[in-house]
Amino acid sequence: MIGCRLLAIVASSALLSSCATPIGATRVDPRKVHRTLNTNVLSSGELSAPTQQLLHRSDFYDLYEKDPKAAFAALRERLRKLHRHAHFFAAAELAFQIAENESDRSYYLAAALYAYAFLFPEGDESPPNAYDPRFREACDIYNRGLSEGLASPDGKEVLLRSGTYPLPFGELTLETDPAGFRWGDYELGPFFPAADFQVRGLNNRYRRAGLGAPLAAQVNAVEAQSEVERNWIPPATKVPVTALLTFPRPREALSAGQVAGQLELFAEYLAQQVEVDGRSVPLEYEVTTPLAFTLEDSSVWDFELKGFLTGDFGRPGNNGLFMLQPYLPGRVPVVLVHGTASSPARWTELVNELQADPVVRNGCQIWFFAYNTGNPIAWSAAELRDSLTAAVRELDPNGKDPALWNMVVIGHSQGGLLTKMTVVDSGTKFWDRVSAVPLDELGLSLETRNLVDHVMVVEPLPFVKRVVFVATPHRGSYLAFGWVRSIIEWFVSMPSNINKVGQDLRDAASRNPDSKTRHSLERLPNSVDNMTAKNPFLVTLASLPIDKGVHVHSIIAAEGEGPLRDLSDGVVRYDSAHIDDVDSELVVRSGHSTQAHPQTIFEVRRILHQHLGRNDLPAEPVVLSPTAP
Repeated sequence: MIGCRLLAIVASSALLSSCATPIGATRVDPRKVHRTLNTNVLSSGELSAPTQQLLHRSDFYDLYEKDPKAAFAALRERLRKLHRHAHFFAAAELAFQIAENESDRSYYLAAALYAYAFLFPEGDESPPNAYDPRFREACDIYNRGLSEGLASPDGKEVLLRSGTYPLPFGELTLETDPAGFRWGDYELGPFFPAADFQVRGLNNRYRRAGLGAPLAAQVNAVEAQSEVERNWIPPATKVPVTALLTFPRPREALSAGQVAGQLELFAEYLAQQVEVDGRSVPLEYEVTTPLAFTLEDSSVWDFELKGFLTGDFGRPGNNGLFMLQPYLPGRVPVVLVHGTASSPARWTELVNELQADPVVRNGCQIWFFAYNTGNPIAWSAAELRDSLTAAVRELDPNGKDPALWNMVVIGHSQGGLLTKMTVVDSGTKFWDRVSAVPLDELGLSLETRNLVDHVMVVEPLPFVKRVVFVATPHRGSYLAFGWVRSIIEWFVSMPSNINKVGQDLRDAASRNPDSKTRHSLERLPNSVDNMTAKNPFLVTLASLPIDKGVHVHSIIAAEGEGPLRDLSDGVVRYDSAHIDDVDSELVVRSGHSTQAHPQTIFEVRRILHQHLGRNDLPAEPVVLSPTAP
């Protein structure tokens, strides 16, 4: 019998020795360990290691597995006696998990409140260590909890309203100031949770990490505004804002179950940080999402083709000029002028990157100019000059803002030709190219005479101090030749006011014996005509020097290998885009739509830093340039 027992003991020992011990450590992939240590309710839906540890230490883990709400109530009861950092964080995370699993908005708000109490302890208690992963997670729980807790019944909007909201253990009373829900002279609302949107079509999605529920707010004009003021910001524009809920003595209020807080709204272009409990706290913004949301199903895409084919198709803004944010004195306007059969939307990649650059963001304001790209270039250029002049007069009638008089204009393709016409002095050279008869002697009506003079006699705009040409056909586009030009002429129509001017000019030319005048004025050229290499308008514009007080930069796109003189971007050859006497020239390996290329964007950032007196970017990006001429 003893022998049998001994044999059983030996056999059991042998079996145990071949298996893992009850406690030990096994080497595994470090990434698996990292995921285990850093998982949390936001990333995986599972509680983080610190919260699970606290539940085990408090003997609440078994209760949590059976009834998470009962575990939350037990943890809350303990917090009424022990105000410890770890407990407040665990309560926030557990409340958020319950809210996610049961779609209970009261628990979302509870999660936000406990996260706030963790982040802002009372009295002499030190705030949590910024190196503690719970610190960032608590910020995210606060941000998400606030956004979800104040969501509309369908979840599509965030409702920022005063009122009393239920909590799992009491009530939250919110106070809001409707006067704070403004954006310059515009009203804001509805508000959309930025975290709920997936962005497409842009290389980078930018979020500025901080505290607050990041929202995309719709901009609405108000009745008190003039028509000019209403038109600066296009309808249905979405802008980045953040909502912040603060409340005094958070731990005491949570213990009592009655929380009273102030809900405030901050606009990204005005406020980057706020003081909370004596500490400077950065605000969280989603800056890419509102930009992409604005362009979702926007009519601006229709403008690209219709604005090219139909000369009087409606344009956004004030005579084509509009902004991303209300005018703010002290910030330099950067005006973006698109190319042929295009629209301001094609600048979005560049704008997204500029908004992410703190130097540019705080020193500049982005403006756009939209124009009907089939119209004669001189006509569109006159509209650009008129729009900019009217904006400076409207926004700064007393000339007190030097930033408005330090403007940068950036033009892509045909937009570069419009840009050049803001910084040249033509005299009568444009007219002299088409007629040997002075304009005053052609016998035109006073209205047509003044209009032609306004379009064809150009002076530099005194407030434009720097221009950037991007893939600009200074000497013409080879796609403007031959059959392409002939087909386009069949479809492009001029607006009625240009047609009237054209008829007046033809009538006057028919009465004039000068053959040059009659031939030149038989048909007004469209923009494609203007971009042929030998077109009188283009030849004249190419010959005009840029005003000496203006800084000039060229960004030229080129594809392929070999000497630059043999290369093009598929639309414009290098020899056409290159001009002498510029501050800088950068050749980018790209097709014609180079305004979205990373090297082009980097160069624009560098130029704007230079314009603002900053030299904190490298002189130029690393570029694999084609072989030099």
